[in-house]
Order: sequence, then C-alpha cells, then structure tokens
Amino acid sequence: MQLVESKYFLSGGKNLGSGCDTVSIQEVLLAKIAGFSASDIVFTPSGVSIEELEMAVKEGVRINIDNISTLEQFGQMHPTIPVCIRINPHIMAGGNSKISVGHIDSKFGISIHQMPHVLRVVETTGLKVEGLHMHTGSDIYDVGVFLQGAEIMFSVAKNFKNLDYLDFGSGFKVPYKPDDIATDIEELGEKISQRFNEFCTEYGKNLTLMFEPGKFLVSEAGYFFAKANVVKTTTSSVFVGLDTGLNHLIRPMFYDAYHHIVNVTNTDEKPRIYTVVGYICETDTFAVNRVIH
Repeated sequence: MQLVESKYFLSGGKNLGSGCDTVSIQEVLLAKIAGFSASDIVFTPSGVSIEELEMAVKEGVRINIDNISTLEQFGQMHPTIPVCIRINPHIMAGGNSKISVGHIDSKFGISIHQMPHVLRVVETTGLKVEGLHMHTGSDIYDVGVFLQGAEIMFSVAKNFKNLDYLDFGSGFKVPYKPDDIATDIEELGEKISQRFNEFCTEYGKNLTLMFEPGKFLVSEAGYFFAKANVVKTTTSSVFVGLDTGLNHLIRPMFYDAYHHIVNVTNTDEKPRIYTVVGYICETDTFAVNRVIH
C-alpha cells in the first residue's frame, strides 16, 4: 500500500516537471517505478557502500558523492561517469541541531577547506564533475542563510570548469504553528535568481539552478488523523493516549517538532491542557501540556 501511495505521489511531482532526490537504492527504484527518467534522479546517499553506488550506476542515475574516500574509489572505477560533489559549507542553520546538516561537525558533505584534496583526486582520476550540491539544514526562514550558502557555492564552483548545474538543496521553513513564520520564497527567488545569473555570466556558461523543495510542498498538504483511546489523569498531567505512535509520525520524537493538534470530533469542548502520547512502549510524545479544545 505504501509503495502504491508513494508511486502516485511521485508521479504527481513528475507531471509538474520535478525530479527526484534519493538517498537509497530503494528510493531510486521507487522513483523509476513512478516514471522518472534516470537523468531526473539524483542519488545523494550518506555513508553507503561502494556496492550500493554500483547499483545506482547500473540504474543510470546522477551520482552525488559526499566524501573524499568514496570520490577517489569511484574515480578509479568509473572515471568516465559524471558525478556531483556535495560540499559542506560550514553554516549552522536549521530548526534545531538534529536538522542542521551543513555545520563544521556534520557528517554530511565534503568540507570547503578540503577542496584542494578534492581537486587532486579529480585531476588524478580524470573524473568529470558535472555539478555541486549543498544542503545546510531544514526549517530555515532567514533568506540570508541561503544567500550566504550561495556565495560559498559560487566560490567553490570556480574551481570546476565544466559544471552543468548547482544544487542548493532545501531547508525552506513551513508554518507548523498557527501564525508561524515561513521562508519568504518570493524574496529568495528574486535575490538568488539575480545573483545566480550574475555568477553564470562570470562563469561563462548558463548553468542549471536546482532546489529540493519537497517538504515545503507537502508539509501542509494533508492531515494525520488518530483516535483517542484513553484520557488518563495523573497527579501532574492529563494524558490523551492515541491509537498511533512514533511508528506513524516520528518527527515530534526525532526533532522535538511541533505539529498543531485539533480535536475534530468535539469542537465545542472547553480548552484544556493535555499531554498527547502514543501507544509505543517507550516515551512516545506528540505534545506536552498543549492547550486543546
């Protein structure tokens, strides 16, 4: 069932002219089932084996490499296959530390300070670098963070003479709370377009500008319904126990993420303070001391 739902969701994105960013070979295969061509699929894994990269090569998708040792191995094995390189811009950004992935201690990407090493590997293996990729974090509302990252990307890109595209990743913030703020996409679009076009002129070639707005597009596109199994009053809290748990919605436990909760069956109830929990046999909390009608 999940495969079928994902297939039709992805097909909808394909019809709008999007591509797919994938992090596992399974996601690559799912994207192909949904009808995406290999050239529209970017494989951006973190820490996978060279064997999994080989599977992606056989599928013909675009390969995005985020560490020097794999870049060297891949260059020795497939010097004629173009690759993208994921850089780490050393920018701390995102809603919290768990979704900040472009800082100096992050496992993702190759440090901008390691570019001399990267260039030696590329020169030694003869590897063709067709693109550069960067992703600083999620839930970023400050347009200036994206522009700061763009300048770092442009600086690195000058070291590679035959690029086809620059992928600035994602991180656009959506309003999870009532009256919450979101990334000003219009402002970002105007400013990044102007600066990108200036860079292309400097570079001497019109490159493709890529973003990965997936979460920004779908986070407000649906509702998650659950039934209250029990209301449990203790000496300190009133718990609402649901017929679901972190197995169905892991973000609150993973990221301390806020999701607005509404009582859809008793809308006339007086507001009370509840802690909403799931049925998994460990701390499984959706909301703590939340005012719910």
